[in-house]
Amino acid sequence: MYEPKMKLTDEEKDILAGKKGETYAKMMEVLVRYGDAFGATHLAPLTYKKAHFVTSFGLSLLKPVYPLMDELIQAGCKVQEGFTMDPRPLDYKNVSCSPIEKLVSSVFMYSKQKDYEKQLEAIGLSDPSGFTCTCYLEQVGNTPKEGDIISWSESSAVVFANSVLGARCNRNSGILDMFGSILERTPAFGFITDEGRKATWKIIVKTTKKPEAQILGSAIGMKVMAEVPYVEGLDRFLDPLPSEDTISYLKDFGAATASNGAVGLYHIEGITPEAKRLGKTLLKENVQEYVIDDAELERVYASYPMMWKKPSCKPHKCFIGCPHLTFKQLCDWTDALVEGLAKSGKKKLVVDTVLTTSPAVIKAFKETDRYEKLLSTGAHLSYICPLMYADNPISGAKPLMTNSNKLRTYTKSRYFKDEDVLAIITGQKEVA
Repeated sequence: MYEPKMKLTDEEKDILAGKKGETYAKMMEVLVRYGDAFGATHLAPLTYKKAHFVTSFGLSLLKPVYPLMDELIQAGCKVQEGFTMDPRPLDYKNVSCSPIEKLVSSVFMYSKQKDYEKQLEAIGLSDPSGFTCTCYLEQVGNTPKEGDIISWSESSAVVFANSVLGARCNRNSGILDMFGSILERTPAFGFITDEGRKATWKIIVKTTKKPEAQILGSAIGMKVMAEVPYVEGLDRFLDPLPSEDTISYLKDFGAATASNGAVGLYHIEGITPEAKRLGKTLLKENVQEYVIDDAELERVYASYPMMWKKPSCKPHKCFIGCPHLTFKQLCDWTDALVEGLAKSGKKKLVVDTVLTTSPAVIKAFKETDRYEKLLSTGAHLSYICPLMYADNPISGAKPLMTNSNKLRTYTKSRYFKDEDVLAIITGQKEVA
């Protein structure tokens, strides 16, 4: 039996020794070995037990995952409080695909999807509407409180939970967090600890107007990488939480820091809960500084690589919502599309545009008069993960445009500012 370095409770020792069965013993050993590798002092009990996991797609390449899931099910393992998952990879009804694209996705890529979702249900998937990367939104309801210790995975969800909600979790793998959620424990190191939540970078925002969330997050992520930034000056442009506009902004900002770098926690002076409560005491000694002004944002924006073969070609598709849109963002984009078409004199969008959000937000949105207005523009509404669509080698090779820095980073999609996205897809300007 593995001899742990960390201190375990008697119950944890018994599980490790196999008194609850071989499967539980193996899960505990994985969790303990992982914690020992990072210097964890103990396993912290979860105080909020509803989980969120990243691996939502049934890729045929993930062969070890499916027998592992079967073993968990056979051993009676379950996340007792349930969990949500990242978005589904397929939605042929609302995201048009050619026959060859469907073949590649359904047969060669996500052939295990239906069987895998049955396994997830057996382990504790909350409900079919729980497939989203924005599980923390009101409509979905997976929302821990400040100080809660959680076992979550997926970079944008983790950074939002740590930063905007003030919950505590590390950036772990989906499988490891599943083990932690079943055992209701997580290794106590990093962001679980007070010391691990202190900032090593001070970011000074000196822009003349509200910075584009995606570009600001990108700039910070590429500069600080996996460290913790404390941001000054951004509160000039943001309403206090729980403003829906601020939640939307920080969702996109955080996703960019996490994908363009590896940020798992940030503090916004005057805005995020720990920054409001603790202020500059969150700064470690000898912090590094990074000043961001208008010129620096433009420099970062201009640095993004061009992945299209023909920079001025007409986009094949436009994806808006990675991470998934909030209800407020969906409403605002609908109004903007209608207004943009009125300005251009067009009846329909000139680019095949897909707005993505959670099934729960879609349900709420369909109850408003904006739903028919959105459809009237020619736009499509989907619960898909745009990343998974673009991972199809045929789909991803086409000129895709987006307002998501995360999608830009992980695919060949080209990033545009919100104002440019709107102008291009409504026919007010062409791609330059």
